Amino acid sequence: MTIPQEQVDDLLSRTALAALFYYPEIAVDDDGHNLQNDIAYCLEPVAGIADEDAERLRVVVWRVITNPTAHRSELLNLVIELAPSPAE
Repeated sequence: MTIPQEQVDDLLSRTALAALFYYPEIAVDDDGHNLQNDIAYCLEPVAGIADEDAERLRVVVWRVITNPTAHRSELLNLVIELAPSPAE
């Protein structure tokens, strides 16, 4: 399954925003704000994708939020894989 470019852009924007505001102590201690909520927020634009792809994205988004420098290329590679080719 491919993800439309608009949804890819939204996913990347949300993930960048979540990573920017990630603070481990808040994500662990605050009942209203946690990492799982951030991941769910990031994945909202691609809610209709296959379960296998959603799980792969969930893991990579988690990594990017908690350590963007180490994992951003992993996320970009995955969304390129799932996005339609420019000719479509």
